[in-house]
Amino acid sequence: MSQYADRIRLNSLCEKITSAEEAAKLVSHGQTVGMSGFTRAGEAKKVPLALAARARQEELKITLITGASLGNDMDGLMAESGLLARRMPFQSDAGLRKAINNGEVMFIDQHLSDTAEQLRAGSLPKVDVAIIEACAITENGGIVPTTSVGNSASFAEADVVIVELNLAHPAALEGLHDIYLPAKRPNRGPVPLINGQDRIGTPYIPVDPARIAAIVVTNQEDSYSAVLPSDEDTQAIADHLIAFLEMEVERGNLTSSLLPLQAGVGTIANAVMSGLLKSNFSGLTMYSEVLQDSTFELFDAGKLVAASGCSFTLSERMCHHVMANLDKYKDKLVLRPQEISNHPEIVRRIGIIAINTALEFDIYGNVNSTHVNGTHMMNGLGGSGDFTRNAHLAIFVTKSIAKGGAISSAVPMVPHVDHNEHDVDILVTEQGLADLRGLAPRERAQLIIDKCVHPDFRPAMQDYLDRACATVGGQTPHLLEEAFSWHTNMRKTGHMLGKR
Repeated sequence: MSQYADRIRLNSLCEKITSAEEAAKLVSHGQTVGMSGFTRAGEAKKVPLALAARARQEELKITLITGASLGNDMDGLMAESGLLARRMPFQSDAGLRKAINNGEVMFIDQHLSDTAEQLRAGSLPKVDVAIIEACAITENGGIVPTTSVGNSASFAEADVVIVELNLAHPAALEGLHDIYLPAKRPNRGPVPLINGQDRIGTPYIPVDPARIAAIVVTNQEDSYSAVLPSDEDTQAIADHLIAFLEMEVERGNLTSSLLPLQAGVGTIANAVMSGLLKSNFSGLTMYSEVLQDSTFELFDAGKLVAASGCSFTLSERMCHHVMANLDKYKDKLVLRPQEISNHPEIVRRIGIIAINTALEFDIYGNVNSTHVNGTHMMNGLGGSGDFTRNAHLAIFVTKSIAKGGAISSAVPMVPHVDHNEHDVDILVTEQGLADLRGLAPRERAQLIIDKCVHPDFRPAMQDYLDRACATVGGQTPHLLEEAFSWHTNMRKTGHMLGKR
């Protein structure tokens, strides 16, 4: 009996155990590889490094599709080796970002619910090889994911499947996952999910064992999240948002348990969620992508009763706490494929309150989440659009200034639009909250200036709007000669308002 019999429960598959180097030989130049991993969680740990080593020695370039970003510096290491010709749908690695902005890697920035759908429809190249991290393989060859599901269930339809069995992840993760994929069109039925905690699929990824070509045993943890503690500004953002939600309860638009919450990844969104600890809300639920530290803080405080997502991304302290207490959380958690966690119809049906982070926004409510100066990619769109377009409340949060006050997060016109004014309901900075619902463009502009713009930039922004209304007019007044002047000033002088 294999020493891994408790983790590989189909005995015949133990013959497939091999080294990462041998498994990497199953990938050929020019192929499309689907790899597990979603926001630094559940990525393969050894085979990507073996592929990068091959790329340094021979001609080997691939198209890499994942769920979202990878941890353990995998994206950067693969980019540096020259392995990546094309990458989608998300990344957050500085090394890969540099290669993308230099034009060395072709990056396709997608709504995260779309990738699996486009694979299913044949709009993207078929995945040739899938590389999926698992904590176990079932008696029928089913793959039990680890800390993320992402697009792994769709990738597992590849003819060649490589499994990385990671012993660093507890076997107790089994049972958390709910794997359901929509049928092909045109005869697709509705996704039968009514409440965020419903289970509608299987606790493993179904795979024909004959397609599992290799199993690589690993013992390496995920990267820990780099979320920073709350500060005075993020606390102010949380306070503004909580006050707004309390007002919505008073108006009868929400109950004290609100509606299912979604929060984007990062320090600000996590701090806003943590701010709910001191609120009067209770019986909260989450239907989100990534479950961060704040999710488990809210569980431990008795504020949160259920959470659905497609990955965990936790700090070192919280990761150890959660993994040691999985039994405590198991009946409250579900991890799903990202096309279900981000499914637009489900988001609309159950009424998500979506909280995501803006890179910048303009006076009419258009949001740029991805491109510095409209040209240089930061991380990617991620799932924010999936939620924003369909949410009960589409909320964007950000600090009003950056780079020591040289940059305003509010600008006359964003040079790149990820979320347009028709989808954005609420903008929040530490300065205040602008409720844009039911307002015409000129009304939105004035409210944003009054509530969200930093005082150092407010007079210049007001002057821009006043002159645009007086000299150009129109439904959405703009001075085209000046619309991007703040960005060009920043590039030329280091400050959006010019030399200071």
